[in-house]
Amino acid sequence: MRDGEIPENPAVRRWQLAETLRKLREECALTHDQVIEKLRQGQGTWSRPKLSRIENREQGVKPRELDQLLTVYGVADPALANWLRQLAGNSRRRGWLADVRKHLPPEFHQFLDWETALVARRQFSTLLVPGLLQTTEYARCLISGVNPELTGDEVEQRVMARMARQQILGRADPPQLHVILDAGLLERPVGGPTVMRRQLRHLADAADHAHISIQVLPKSVGAGPALEGPFSILTLPDPVPDIGYTEGPSYTAYIEDRDEVRDYTLRFGILTQQALSQSKSLELVREAAQSFG
Repeated sequence: MRDGEIPENPAVRRWQLAETLRKLREECALTHDQVIEKLRQGQGTWSRPKLSRIENREQGVKPRELDQLLTVYGVADPALANWLRQLAGNSRRRGWLADVRKHLPPEFHQFLDWETALVARRQFSTLLVPGLLQTTEYARCLISGVNPELTGDEVEQRVMARMARQQILGRADPPQLHVILDAGLLERPVGGPTVMRRQLRHLADAADHAHISIQVLPKSVGAGPALEGPFSILTLPDPVPDIGYTEGPSYTAYIEDRDEVRDYTLRFGILTQQALSQSKSLELVREAAQSFG
C-alpha cells in the first residue's frame, strides 16, 4: 500500500479507503473487537457493526475517526496517512462524469464509477463490438436497434455518453484494454455494410495503440468458456481487488466474490489461449471489413 492518485469518483475512493483500512487492521493482527476496545479508550462512538460497515463500504469515515484508526494501526508514514485522508474527503462528482450519468440507465451508474478509474479491463464479447471501441455510427445503430422505444433525442444522448466514456483510452495513463471478440460478430452487419466496414477498420486501428490488445476467437473452437457468454474483469487501483462484470437484456451483475472472480480470470486465460494471436486476429478483422465492400 502506498500513496497514489485520487480517483475522480466517490465510489472508487471509498472502496480504496475501505480496503486499505481492512488490510492495515489485518497487518496488525487485530480483530474487530480488539480495534473497538482500543478505540473506546478515546473519543467518539464506536461499535463492531460500525467498523464492519466502514470496511464493507457501507459507511463513510469522518476525518477525526480516520485519524483514530490510523493511530490504532500505527500508521507512521505521512504520505500514506495523507492519501487516506484525501480518499475520505467529501468532494462531489464534477465535470463530464456527472453529465454522462444523466444519459445512462441507473443500473449502469455503478459500472461508470468504476470504469473512470480503471487500471485494466479484460473483456470477452460475443455479439457486439465493446462500447469503448465503437464508432459513433455503430453505436447509434446499435442503441436505436436494441432500444426501439427510445426517441431520437434519447438515442443521441446515449451515443454522446458512450463517446464521452471512450476518453479514458486517450488519457495520459490509459487503462490496459484486452478484448477477445467472438468471430461471429465480425459478420453481423450492424447498421449496414458501410457502418460495419468503418467499425471494423476502427477496431484494427485501435489495436495500433500499445495499451489495446484485440484477439478473435475463431469459429473452429468447440466447447469451452466462450459458451458461457460475455463477461469482463475490471482491475481498479490498489488495493481494490478485481471485479467481475456481466450484463444481459434485463440484468447487470457485479461479481465481487473472490472465488467467482478467480473463475472468470481462469476462463479469460483459457480464451486467450484459444483465440488467434493479435496479428492473425487483425488480419481477420481487416478481411471482414473488406467483405462489407
